[in-house]
Amino acid sequence: MAAEGAVKAALQVAQALETIVSGCVGPEGRQVLCTKPTGEVLLSRDGGRLLAALHLEHPLARVMVACVSSHLRKTGDGAKTFIIFLCHLLRGLEAVTDKEKDSLISKNIQTHGRYWKTCCRWKFISQALLTFQTQILDYVVDRYLSRHFLSVFSSPTKERTLCRSSFELLLEAYFGGRVGRNNHSFISQLMCDYFFKCTACEGGFEEAFELVDDRFGELSVGVTGLPVSDSRILAGLVLHRDFSVYRPAGGDIRTALVTETIQPLFSTSGSEFILNSEAQFQTSQLWIMERTKAIMKSLQNHNVKLLLSSVKQPDLVIYYAELNGVTVVECLSSEEISLIQRITGLSPLVLPQASSQYEISSTALVKFCKPLVLRSKRYVHLGLISTCSFIPHCLVLCGPVQGLVEQHEAALHGAFKMLRQLFKDLDLSYLTQTSDQNYVPSPLIYKNRESNQLADTVNGSIQRPHQDPVEKNEGELAKTHTYLNTYSNSVVPSIELETHIFRSTPKVTPAGTQQTDEALGCLSANKTRIMDVCDLFIDGDPTTESTAENTRIEASFENVSIPKMGGKGSMLPVRCKSSELGTSRSCCFSSISAGCVLPVGGHFEILLHYYLLNYVKKCQQSEATMVGTLIANALLGIPKILYKSKRGNQSFPQVYVRALHALQTNQPMGGNQTGLESVSGKYQLLTSVLQCLAKIVSIDLVIGIKRQPQEVYDQESEEEL
Repeated sequence: MAAEGAVKAALQVAQALETIVSGCVGPEGRQVLCTKPTGEVLLSRDGGRLLAALHLEHPLARVMVACVSSHLRKTGDGAKTFIIFLCHLLRGLEAVTDKEKDSLISKNIQTHGRYWKTCCRWKFISQALLTFQTQILDYVVDRYLSRHFLSVFSSPTKERTLCRSSFELLLEAYFGGRVGRNNHSFISQLMCDYFFKCTACEGGFEEAFELVDDRFGELSVGVTGLPVSDSRILAGLVLHRDFSVYRPAGGDIRTALVTETIQPLFSTSGSEFILNSEAQFQTSQLWIMERTKAIMKSLQNHNVKLLLSSVKQPDLVIYYAELNGVTVVECLSSEEISLIQRITGLSPLVLPQASSQYEISSTALVKFCKPLVLRSKRYVHLGLISTCSFIPHCLVLCGPVQGLVEQHEAALHGAFKMLRQLFKDLDLSYLTQTSDQNYVPSPLIYKNRESNQLADTVNGSIQRPHQDPVEKNEGELAKTHTYLNTYSNSVVPSIELETHIFRSTPKVTPAGTQQTDEALGCLSANKTRIMDVCDLFIDGDPTTESTAENTRIEASFENVSIPKMGGKGSMLPVRCKSSELGTSRSCCFSSISAGCVLPVGGHFEILLHYYLLNYVKKCQQSEATMVGTLIANALLGIPKILYKSKRGNQSFPQVYVRALHALQTNQPMGGNQTGLESVSGKYQLLTSVLQCLAKIVSIDLVIGIKRQPQEVYDQESEEEL
């Protein structure tokens, strides 16, 4: 089957998956009842769990679900939107390619036969999709879409202050599409309370999110047989173990961590211990007992009242622990040990092999250590004292059945993944520029990108900005604040959302390329060149030059060799000069700054749809126009489903027309939605879908192999009987 057949097959598969997930999209979505092959019944609105529960035979279906799973592991959001957007892209691609079969092949491709011609065409489309994503899409997002970004931070200063009301709106919208209507408000509030209890300071968001995301299983406990409303937050850490020895102690308790048995062994790995008589054996046992007793006595002398062990300790250790009043928790998992170390900075105790001196060097204090009983299970509840920005708290998630508890656990874990991405800058491949009269050239780091050329140009001519980007931002500060206050009041009543005006200090990064005043020069060691964005799709003369208002931008290279960019990056000292203005300019990669959000209800999709169409109207290259139009039209598939049940002024056509009119007249977009969604999450979803589509259209052949029935062997043979 050629690539064209693979696309048609992929469309059929995507439509089947879209039918499953489209019914549970948005706050008014329904729950889907799914029966697993094991007989277990799943009732959920979580797209990721629904797709993972499907028993898929078609290889393209498995490819799509694998792409969704890979995206969810990083971002925790967007499974349903992924399938819907991919399905609309495939529909549009099939319609476009039927009309423009011959125009989608580069002129210098030698075609031999219909099959080879078809394969070349789809390979070209796959490459065009990725080129559009890494070059033009990032440019549109940074230059146009960023004007509408709001922020969950109440102040744009370096010391970010999180606005709790905005944070609650963000979580409300997130859980509204994953948790049942009866519980989503409660779970959202529980998540919000947990976050603010766990963050010690304003600047510790990233560390807290990273730790909770990596160790969510150890920071949560599921309890069945209780109503969801019994879920709560406990201060400290709950270990999924019971005490081997429990000796109550008051006040602060000093604890030690061991990863080996305290009782010495007769021999270590790689050696042997030879006993020649019964007396030697008894002497050795006596020495082991005395040494174990001395170690436990040393723990008591250092006021260690709690011993945490990753291995099971021998009975002799347990015996002396009871005598010395030391509480013991053993058989802790490696994840629990790692979590304790990250929170407290505690290092495992190193036991001397032969010395009789037992110096206890690494200990930590805990506020309390007590048993915890949840239903019929017993746990260890520790009040750890944190040495990092994360204050340990544990989520106790209750539910009448195990399936509901697992759904809430998955939704909460996904929320932390989403927030982890939201609270850090997301680098784009588009370069921005600042002017500096006293600029001193410094090495810039080129980030690993597929291409290193980009220009703020259309139709072969460079569009010159009216003023420097920094001056422009400062000059429009008051205007933008006024605009966003109006925007905020029309979208989120009673909540004043601050705009993202002062972007985080851009990281000056190595670049094998530098952006000019309006364009990014495609630089080489031998020549200086300014390339139009649309030229990225052309296999034409590479010596084309562009000028802007008779201003020539030069890039100076001194003893520079440009290797093929690979790995994490290369060091390349570059200096950009303007021969007319006499000023030097430093370039840095643009980014979607931490905390950027947009109102829910299709705002991101409609805005990007509008700006992409405006861009492709000015671009004369058919390939860029085709890809841009394809993506722009497919983006509307999400808001169409969101407003499918609406009537009158709230129907999609009415909302769409009002949005276009607002954008054309520079007015704020209105809406009746009060939730917020992450911009970086939306952008990452879009790029993940485009990469998945590029993978699908590059498939030349799909071979179906029927699985052979597995042979079942009788466990009891005649000989055993």
